[in-house]
Amino acid sequence: MTRFAAPIAEQIWDMKYRFKEADGTPIDTTVEETWRRIARSLASVEADPNHWEGVFYSALEDFKYLPAGRITAGAGTARSVTLFNCFVMGTIPDSMGGIFDMLREAALTMQQGGGIGYDFSTIRPKGSDVKGVAADASGPLSFMDVWDAMCRTIMSAGSRRGAMMATMRCDHPDIEDFITAKSDPARLRNFNVSVLITDDFMAAVKADQSWDLCFDGKVFRTVEARDLWNRIMRSTYDFAEPGVIFIDRINAMNNLAYCETIAATNPCGEQPLPPYGACLLGSINLARLVNEPFSENAHLDEAALSDLVSTAVRMMDNVVDASRFPLEQQRQEAMNKRRIGLGVTGLADALLMVASRYGSDEAAVLTGKWLKQIARAAYLASAKLAKEKGAFPLFDAEKFLASGAMRAMDEDVRASIRENGIRNALLTSIAPTGTISLYAGNVSSGIEPVFAYAYTRKVLQKDGSRTEEEVVDYAVQMWRDLFGDIDLPDYFVNAQTLSPSDHVKMQAAAQEWIDSSISKTINVPEDIDFEAFKGVYLQAYETGCKGCTTYRPNAVTGSVLTVAEQKPATPELVTSEISAPATPHGDVVYITEPLDRPQSLEGSTYKLKWPDSEHAIYITINDIIHAGRRQPFEVFINSKNMEHFAWTVALTRMISAVFRRGGDVSFVVEELKAVFDPRGGAWMQGKYVPSILAAIGGVIERHLVAIGFIEGEGLGLKEDPRAQVVNLAENRGAACPSCGQFGMQMIEGCMTCPSCGHSKCG
Repeated sequence: MTRFAAPIAEQIWDMKYRFKEADGTPIDTTVEETWRRIARSLASVEADPNHWEGVFYSALEDFKYLPAGRITAGAGTARSVTLFNCFVMGTIPDSMGGIFDMLREAALTMQQGGGIGYDFSTIRPKGSDVKGVAADASGPLSFMDVWDAMCRTIMSAGSRRGAMMATMRCDHPDIEDFITAKSDPARLRNFNVSVLITDDFMAAVKADQSWDLCFDGKVFRTVEARDLWNRIMRSTYDFAEPGVIFIDRINAMNNLAYCETIAATNPCGEQPLPPYGACLLGSINLARLVNEPFSENAHLDEAALSDLVSTAVRMMDNVVDASRFPLEQQRQEAMNKRRIGLGVTGLADALLMVASRYGSDEAAVLTGKWLKQIARAAYLASAKLAKEKGAFPLFDAEKFLASGAMRAMDEDVRASIRENGIRNALLTSIAPTGTISLYAGNVSSGIEPVFAYAYTRKVLQKDGSRTEEEVVDYAVQMWRDLFGDIDLPDYFVNAQTLSPSDHVKMQAAAQEWIDSSISKTINVPEDIDFEAFKGVYLQAYETGCKGCTTYRPNAVTGSVLTVAEQKPATPELVTSEISAPATPHGDVVYITEPLDRPQSLEGSTYKLKWPDSEHAIYITINDIIHAGRRQPFEVFINSKNMEHFAWTVALTRMISAVFRRGGDVSFVVEELKAVFDPRGGAWMQGKYVPSILAAIGGVIERHLVAIGFIEGEGLGLKEDPRAQVVNLAENRGAACPSCGQFGMQMIEGCMTCPSCGHSKCG
């Protein structure tokens, strides 16, 4: 039986990935049974499943290949979940009905555990005309607030908050409001936000030219490009967002540029995707492939690497056929292109094992060499698969081989694709791997540097108590085992000792051979000069990165990290007071199925008369008796006013879906009552109600009081997003919304909790 490299690895397996009965009884008795379950499931679509089950098991064994958490937790369980991590949703129409149709699709996707990305550039700017209703548009940010409320309502896969990415083009008239939206610590907490930066805009910045902000061919106003760039930089300097996505580079380098246009990414940015595109992720654990570590002969086993990549590509291709999809459009998109995102984890540990300092020129060259080999092996494996099973349906040899990414590929790879086609349109991506890296023995995450040589982590026990335990980096523990307490060599560096330019250098070296993109956070010191900070983004653009995300400690999100004092001389082992965060991907926690509907239900109907509306709204709330308690089960909203038809249907379906899951659903009231109409609210019975949605929330609240579900108005609600506590004076970071502990931190583009593992991205 496999011995876990660290106690935390076994705990992660037990909490996140171990298959259990609904009552918690383990079905996977060992991690070998977890590997067997995954291997059997992914081999089931093969013509010879017994043979491939053995091959797949060998790849999984000893944590060499790490499928993303969705696959590890869901494959072979027969549960109704998607094995894909994240999705970019459909293009948002510039109409009320279309917008709420998209909201419903988002809710359904997040309910199955998928994170989502959206481009909000397609919604007309604030103040523009709304034809037919003699009103001004409220703008994309007002609808982002609606999405944010939905995300807090629909919990990803049952218990974890869902992850969302919002993008907006740098030429949208509302871009300035978008840039500063998250300066309010209570707003858009469930979104990562990024600006889509074009090559023309960067050229205008460099030339100090003017820049038009336009929508649907109309110029709304003109600004100075450099001023707008400085506003983007100032916001991310102060508040850690927005990120920057170099969208023209992404589209120019896309293998599928001939049949798709990309305008958004998944929540952590490693997968730029077209409408309804999905990201399927997995990582090669480089730390397990180094032979004779810390010796003069230390080297990466390149033959083993190529073989492992080939197997991983086949496994991931099979996931496309084995997975469920929340929406039919997502299934069709995945089947037509069969894109996968094979990446790495443990890069920094592997570099340490071969005595290469992360961030050095030597390490950048090694990184490029290793990732080129992965890309070669992946493309050759996919071409071989195409010969056996057929190319992806939208494959066009001439156009595919002429794409930006393929032009850099070796001729033997191109020849194989020309002869056989290729099974998968895109193959490589580097995702956040926080949780699966812990599961694999606390190897370094993704292509990030070692987070800390060692740290203490608060672990939740079965009795509800929390204990602290030391978690040591995989390479550091190996050094300890080999050499005892001898000081670490000077090539041991971690996230706190690297310069920002070292981070960018490593990202650029990796990006050259990654056909999708990379999730990476460039941590910068709090006292970095603003001009130097802007230089980080220019370096990222000039060196070929597809995006850039930095994190500087700030008054909204708090400190990145608190570590014990380090000695300036030799890099001795330091212990962090907080933990490495969980990954924003791959964590699936299942809940019970929705409650069945009886033939008849009791309920009440309420009449709501909004002052500006000719027709009343009628709200019916039906209840069910469950576990001896009366609770809401479904909602119907009706009105003769057809203006409200689309969004009322979407709203009733979404609220009813939440109610049928049971539990404390009173937060629905909170979210509805918090919606403000930018055109103004109304006075009703002596109270100011900020919107129709808030009025509906008030009706539902009064019903919950009447049936005894909550004690009174304003009571029994979940959480106030404005109750965030920040204490930079003590350098503790923001408070976790889940457990209340201080120390929220940014890693791989996502705020995470050191104490309980809560992640805002998943």
